Amino acid sequence: MSFFKRLKDKFSPSEEKNKEIENQEEQPVQDLEPESNEKENPEAVQFDDGLMSLDEFEEWESEQLGAKFKQGLEKSRENFQNKLNDLLAVYRKVDEDFFEALEEMLIQADVGFNTVMELVDELRMEAKRQNISETSELREVIVEKIVEIYVQDDEDIDRMNIENDRLNVILMVGVNGVGKTTTIGKLAHRYKQEGKKVMLAAGDTFRAGAIEQLKVWGERVGVEVISQKEGSDPAAVMYDAVNAAKNRGADILICDTAGRLQNKANLMNELQKVRKVIDRNVPGAPHEVLLALDATTGQNALSQAKSFKEVTQVTGIVLTKLDGTAKGGIVLAIRNELQIPVKFVGLGEKLDDLQPFDAESYVYGLFADMIDANESVENTTEEADQNDGK
Repeated sequence: MSFFKRLKDKFSPSEEKNKEIENQEEQPVQDLEPESNEKENPEAVQFDDGLMSLDEFEEWESEQLGAKFKQGLEKSRENFQNKLNDLLAVYRKVDEDFFEALEEMLIQADVGFNTVMELVDELRMEAKRQNISETSELREVIVEKIVEIYVQDDEDIDRMNIENDRLNVILMVGVNGVGKTTTIGKLAHRYKQEGKKVMLAAGDTFRAGAIEQLKVWGERVGVEVISQKEGSDPAAVMYDAVNAAKNRGADILICDTAGRLQNKANLMNELQKVRKVIDRNVPGAPHEVLLALDATTGQNALSQAKSFKEVTQVTGIVLTKLDGTAKGGIVLAIRNELQIPVKFVGLGEKLDDLQPFDAESYVYGLFADMIDANESVENTTEEADQNDGK
């Protein structure tokens, strides 16, 4: 099975499924039972038309995820696909002129210089290995190599270090204005929807309004916020929050921090002190240090990631506002040049628009139209071959 077809089958509903959905939408909605029988049959989920098997639910979930990334990456997809299609139209033969033009296109998409060089070198080798002479035959290879460069033989790279039967502490860092507090609220909502008991710690005691902003989010998603007055010692807030979370049997504590990157020495000292207090009360914590970055700032986001990596041990990136940029290539630059995985991406304004990052979902969002068009061409070719055979 080709790579494009696998992505299509995984993330995009078939024509039969689309017709089935349309037919269901035309039928009158019946009242649902207040209680599903999910507990009686854990491998089934109750929907309008009856029971859905676990396999069917996972298929439905993948399609929903694909739709999220396709919608959220619309601006980047238009940018990537249009430029790549234009490039393939101008350069029909695989030669050095084509590769140089491809390098320039990817750099303009914020993929990052080093990552672009690595990607194009891989494509040169693959073109030779498969004896590819037409650039149109490289479409699928380009997309597949993007996934390989991101994953780097580590399939679990995007997985959060969250375990049952312990207090999991997540430390959020990032400069002011990147959407850090909003991310904390959406992350709290996500884990609460999964049945976790979540608490928040208002550790940004310096920015005016930061504590109140976090409290608003706490009320909105229904989680408790531990705080002190503005100007308090952040380490003291963390001490109170960790102990409160332990006493209340919380599963996850998400800690906000100040984002004063302009003074690296002070920020480093503050984060070291905070981490020390957390580790003293929960050995091995924080279990995740997530850096919030604004995707719309492009290469500036990469610079921020480099700076924060110097002052603290960042375990993952939350890339906010990815739906608002046409340069979604920054995901690859961060992963490949800094060796920091992207754990979550912001794909819209809604509470559930903060999605766990997945490399295949990402490339499907970037190239969905190209993938769908490619399958249509393949089907047409297969039908023509069958007719010729007759």
